[in-house]
Amino acid sequence: MFGLLKKSVDQAPARPWAERLRAGLARTRGVLGTDLSALFKRRNVDEALFGELETALITADCGVEASAQLIAALRARARSERPADGAELKRMLKEELIALLAPLERALEPAHARPLVIMFAGVNGSGKTTSIGKLAKFFRSQGRSVLLAAGDTFRAAAREQLVAWGERNGVTVIAQASGDPGAVVYDAINAARARSIDVVLADTAGRLPTQLHLMEEIKKVKRVIAKLDPEAPHEVILVLDANIGQNALNQVKAFDAALGLTGLVLTKLDGTAKGGVVVAIAAQARSSLAQARSTSKRPLSLLFVGVGEGIDDLRPFSARDFVDALVE
Repeated sequence: MFGLLKKSVDQAPARPWAERLRAGLARTRGVLGTDLSALFKRRNVDEALFGELETALITADCGVEASAQLIAALRARARSERPADGAELKRMLKEELIALLAPLERALEPAHARPLVIMFAGVNGSGKTTSIGKLAKFFRSQGRSVLLAAGDTFRAAAREQLVAWGERNGVTVIAQASGDPGAVVYDAINAARARSIDVVLADTAGRLPTQLHLMEEIKKVKRVIAKLDPEAPHEVILVLDANIGQNALNQVKAFDAALGLTGLVLTKLDGTAKGGVVVAIAAQARSSLAQARSTSKRPLSLLFVGVGEGIDDLRPFSARDFVDALVE
């Protein structure tokens, strides 16, 4: 397994990021393209077109709420701007998508704290440990020192996988063969302080939101971190698998309620997933989730998207780049 990991880490990307992102959104674009190409060629912008467009958006996993918001905005603009044909309506759709997704953008910049402590959560198989390895490379490329905390003490393979990523990135990994995950993260933060490390990336065990006893354990990890630094963890990031579709919304709600999320990483946009779920997440952040977070320090952000197994296949989220790759 780790031979395959080394191969994916060491291979340089063969294509520009925009091309890889476009390939990663192939399935979503295929769904939209099949339905929208004919629609946007229409000379008349009428109610039938809006109805078919809404159906296409829902099919692409954009969600009922987000699709309804987008169609309502397009109807309002059509009444005032009177688009001559489908091509103009397509331009408006892209503009509305960018406006909806733009609030999700935020650069992950180290705060005044040293070390910056970033805690990761997610269900098993979401790509959490792999994302941590890729983010270690991201911070290293910025000239920052990194330490990894193998807080997933329930799965031996997770520790080994994180150690392998540490070796490839040239960073230290704090791990224990067994024990309390909070103790591992506690030791890692103390080690980072002693070594003047800039960033600590803390892995945790994968769990389902319905596993209440395990959710209590991950809350404990966060409390342990706060004992060392009342402002830490400075980021609490949920890693989501793009293939789970609308279930991602339930995961965001559950983990946010338990941990107070600050950001998301969306993985596995590899051409098989429907990337429209990003639109659904943005709509949720704008409405009910945003209201529930009215007292939080910052709104929920989509920090990174991943389109493959390569170490450079995880990049900061850009609303404009995403929409350009999504709608042709």
